[in-house]
Amino acid sequence: MTASAATARPGAPGGSGAAGPTAAHWLLARLALVETRVRRAIARRTGDAAAAGLPDLPEAALDPFQGLYISDDLAPHLLDAPAGPLPPDPAEDRLAAALRAQEDAAAAVGAAPPLRRLAEEFCLAPLDLDILLIALAPDADARFERCYGYLNDDITCRHATTGLALALCGVPSASAAARRAFAADAPLRAGGLLETGDTSRPYLTRALRVPDRVTAHLLGHDSLPAALRSAVTLLSPVPPLGDGPAARTARHLTRLLTRHRLVHLRESPGDAAGTVAEAALEALGRPVLRLDLTALDHEAHPGGPVRAAVLEARLRGCGLLAGPVDLPDSRRVRDLLAPLTGLPIPVVLTGRQPWDARWTAEPPVLADCPPLTDPERAALWRHELHARTGPTAATEQAAAVGARYRLGPHRIRAVAAAACRQAAAHGTPVDAAAVQAAARAWNGSALGRLARPVRPAVGWPDLVLPERPYEQLRDLVRRVRHRDRVLGQWRMRPGGGRGRGVSALFSGGSGTGKTLAAEVVAADLGLDLYVVDLATVVDKYIGETEKHLERIFTEADAVNAVLLFDEADAVFGRRTATQDAHDRYANTGTSYLLQRLESFDGLALLTTNMPANIDPAFLRRLDLVVHFPAPDEAQRQVLWDRCLGPAVPRADDLDQAALGALAAAFDLPGGAIRCCAVTAAYRAADCGRPLAVADLLAAVREEYAKLGRYLDETRFPAAMRR
Repeated sequence: MTASAATARPGAPGGSGAAGPTAAHWLLARLALVETRVRRAIARRTGDAAAAGLPDLPEAALDPFQGLYISDDLAPHLLDAPAGPLPPDPAEDRLAAALRAQEDAAAAVGAAPPLRRLAEEFCLAPLDLDILLIALAPDADARFERCYGYLNDDITCRHATTGLALALCGVPSASAAARRAFAADAPLRAGGLLETGDTSRPYLTRALRVPDRVTAHLLGHDSLPAALRSAVTLLSPVPPLGDGPAARTARHLTRLLTRHRLVHLRESPGDAAGTVAEAALEALGRPVLRLDLTALDHEAHPGGPVRAAVLEARLRGCGLLAGPVDLPDSRRVRDLLAPLTGLPIPVVLTGRQPWDARWTAEPPVLADCPPLTDPERAALWRHELHARTGPTAATEQAAAVGARYRLGPHRIRAVAAAACRQAAAHGTPVDAAAVQAAARAWNGSALGRLARPVRPAVGWPDLVLPERPYEQLRDLVRRVRHRDRVLGQWRMRPGGGRGRGVSALFSGGSGTGKTLAAEVVAADLGLDLYVVDLATVVDKYIGETEKHLERIFTEADAVNAVLLFDEADAVFGRRTATQDAHDRYANTGTSYLLQRLESFDGLALLTTNMPANIDPAFLRRLDLVVHFPAPDEAQRQVLWDRCLGPAVPRADDLDQAALGALAAAFDLPGGAIRCCAVTAAYRAADCGRPLAVADLLAAVREEYAKLGRYLDETRFPAAMRR
């Protein structure tokens, strides 16, 4: 090292050749002070008293190879060698004062050096900063390695040691301040900024090391470490939440975090807790670092990655968002949460389950996150779509459609981006159809493995019903659309742990339109319909049926889908008197369904041909019971016309009068009429001619035979029998 390097290092603050000091410049300027101390320490060891500013040294200490070996001649004089801390140096003090003035000026204009910000975040005293820089020096400047090896009297020990750091800082090694600086709960070690070596070595010869991540941060390199990228995410700023329940919860959480550093925010359906926590942390002036605990659940020793994430958050000045905490193994949860307690930064834990007091020794402050309302989801959709395409009438309509899907804010951002990419690929504008297609692609993938998805392709004109059931179905749609306002804003939600879900029973004979009505309701709401397959639900083993149903309800809660339990009396049947163990467990399954249906937050539809077999307790919990009667003659004529459709070619004899005669002659429900129309269409297609009345009559004969009903051929009008 040259004498001029300490004061005229290229790129030092105040020098030329750069638009402004970088993080590396500030660190190298600080290391220049370390360099002057190292020079003085080496001069003292080599006997250069003038360079060290010390009195003349003993002749035995003038061996030029001192520190590399111990000779027999030198051994008797080992205790005569210079010891103790370096004395103060006025020139060094002046250089340090000038550098602090430059750092103060940079901080005043909002460009504080990373070392200054780190000292404030970790509450480092001046002695802590000096020790950190001395330990870090070999990682930033290789020249310090051999110097430290020489000063340690061990050429293989090229790190600073506890004793060397204290000596360079001018602190007696036997003082209380020296011990406090390296204590396990001191800022340097407790904050993860400094690691000590083998504790089996004497205290003063233990090596000191600064983690690579800390060195990189002080040099201005702030990319996430590769080991943390699967579990840690630096989140971008959240969109404005408006002034709904979520925004009010965020403000409440901000107030909590100003007084308490650890808060557990219980998640609600819709996954809004993360965004609410982000808004609260950003209101405190902190970026947000998210720690995914599920990604660390497989780690053998999860405490290490969690502590690394905490260090990352503190280096960046972030608040920490960690979750979900409700993992199956409570012992793993304790291991994951142990490093997150007692931190000086705000930490928000999220999870769906209530807080378990066994998870941490220090309990957090508890808070609940409300689900997003439709206006809040629409505002989030609007923000994401406008940011990508600009405000248009189409995006306004698309935002209203997107709000029907119970997606969390981060999922809304991803789905909005997917909708925009898909529309751009097809050269079409981003409209309601694009948003609906993208939301369906993201929505219910897990539920699709448990129930049969049905893509609604019908509308209200396809329903042929009397006025009362038709109006009841309209009322069902109104309940789903306005439940947030009625149950949330107007506080009409009943107690007893009931959810915000809507449930209805469709009863009526086979083929009267119950399943079709469920599809129409789902289409009007813009939701997918999932038909629960009883073959995948009912299990002969005790307790398995309830487990299958719980998975279906849980997944449906998350995606806001319409659940259709076809032939529901097989699952929701009456409880009976307990005669044996089979009756007991059958009644247990029914009781479970009674409770689960109440806490369900989606739309559940039940259909049955035998309403008398449904347990009466279910009827009390249902919002609507819609009876589908058999169609009368006028309705049957409309059904014949609708089932044939406009695309089927019709013969001259197949006019409205013929359809009226068919409706009057044959008392068939809509499902049977549909079967007759399809069968007749196949006959006409095979003959290569338009569909005629004779084809329909032949189909009616087959349908009556299939149903096991007697067909009186004399009821055929004479004109139709020709």
